[in-house]
Amino acid sequence: MKVLYIGGTGQISFDCIHESVKAGHDVYVYNRGHHNAGLPDAITHLAGDIHDDDTYFKLAEHGFDAVCQFHLFSPDEIKRDIGLFAGHCDQYVFISSASAYQKKPTHHVITEETPLINPYWGYSRAKAEMEKLLESQTALPYTIVRPSHTSRDKWTTAMGESDEVVQRMRAGKPALLHGDGTSLWTITLSRDFAPPFVKLLGNDGALNEDFHLTSDNYYMWNEIYKAMARAIGVEDLEIVHVATDTLVRYNPDWSGPLLGDKTWCAIFDNSKIKSVVGDFQCDTTLDEFMRAVAANNDEADQKPRNEKYNQIVDRVIADQLALGA
Repeated sequence: MKVLYIGGTGQISFDCIHESVKAGHDVYVYNRGHHNAGLPDAITHLAGDIHDDDTYFKLAEHGFDAVCQFHLFSPDEIKRDIGLFAGHCDQYVFISSASAYQKKPTHHVITEETPLINPYWGYSRAKAEMEKLLESQTALPYTIVRPSHTSRDKWTTAMGESDEVVQRMRAGKPALLHGDGTSLWTITLSRDFAPPFVKLLGNDGALNEDFHLTSDNYYMWNEIYKAMARAIGVEDLEIVHVATDTLVRYNPDWSGPLLGDKTWCAIFDNSKIKSVVGDFQCDTTLDEFMRAVAANNDEADQKPRNEKYNQIVDRVIADQLALGA
């Protein structure tokens, strides 16, 4: 197949490109070309910015069998893609987000029947609206894929600022977690995500359907942070727990990533996608996952870059530890 990836160097797309080349597809990558190190030599790079109409509109002329769109975040952008690729590709694969699922959840296991309702995070609402625009049209055959927390070289942290979290661990400072750290969270290594994703391409059973694609493995946040610490050689990690509502009062910017996502348990039923691409297993253990992320990070680059974040975390931890003193 002739396959286009829009993006290509992100947490998920990088390994999907490698898997597509391995599967024998003729792979094209459209991006600015600033971070393409490590992509297969076999790809064809199409240089351009997604916001540059002059180069972007030429993509339709190639007549791709599948277009994998990893780089859209607003309804207007997907309207443009529908107009551009309708009649010019056989399958448009839109990367949405599992964070669009209902928050607060009403059931502990998420299926594709779970409503897309997230009042806490604009990012997730935009993804849901983009899905609706795809589903409401018939000119462009589509497949919607909702990853949950999937990464190649980015640490799994609760409130963003992943490098700062790791640097705090290296410095022997306590880590901050929401709730009591026992809510369950699904994480997926991108190289485990890639094989079933590529099996969706050119798959008639995937047309005009929506799927989440995740590991079947889920862990308590306490486990995740301790495994992350072990991966960087920190054996004695102190974790300070604070209620989510309290954290959001300290920093309203945490409302999206916490109330809109990571506060709640995230356990996924992957039956639907397995019925289309066949059974798959994500065999990477939690410690293997964290060691793989650590191997893709240069310790010299793990320097705090957001002093505001560190100041807030230090304040929250100090206030929590002072309670009852």
